[in-house]
Amino acid sequence: MNLKIIGRVRNEHSDKPEGGWKDVISRIHIRAPYAEALRGLDEFSHIMVLCWFDRVTEEDRISRSTVHPMGKKHIPKVGVFATHSPVRPNPIATTVCRLLQMEKTTLTVRGLDAYDGTPVVDIKSWTPVSLPKDTQHPAWIDEISSSSL
Repeated sequence: MNLKIIGRVRNEHSDKPEGGWKDVISRIHIRAPYAEALRGLDEFSHIMVLCWFDRVTEEDRISRSTVHPMGKKHIPKVGVFATHSPVRPNPIATTVCRLLQMEKTTLTVRGLDAYDGTPVVDIKSWTPVSLPKDTQHPAWIDEISSSSL
């Protein structure tokens, strides 16, 4: 399998921001060969950004199959596939974030949980129709949702 890096995230963060990611403004610089692929994206308020969390070590990818959600030790460990943990066999992150501006090949977004320099491997438009209506989740999701992003 071959993933192509289509761009990079640029922001002021090399570590998780104290207040979470929800208000962080980032720029995504898209590589020139993918400029045409952005056509029409500016008509959407939100986009889904897929990143490759390149700072996750190979050792963590292999050795850690369970985690405490958001590192909260009082929540029992669950499998990484039940979380959005960056520690996973393939450290692919997906974030729905607000598209604030698109200027040529630079996207300005709010709420992207990615460090400065993180590779972007795909972008998709986001619409509410793509979400199921009848979902369920464990109680710990409510706890971390109010404080994590």
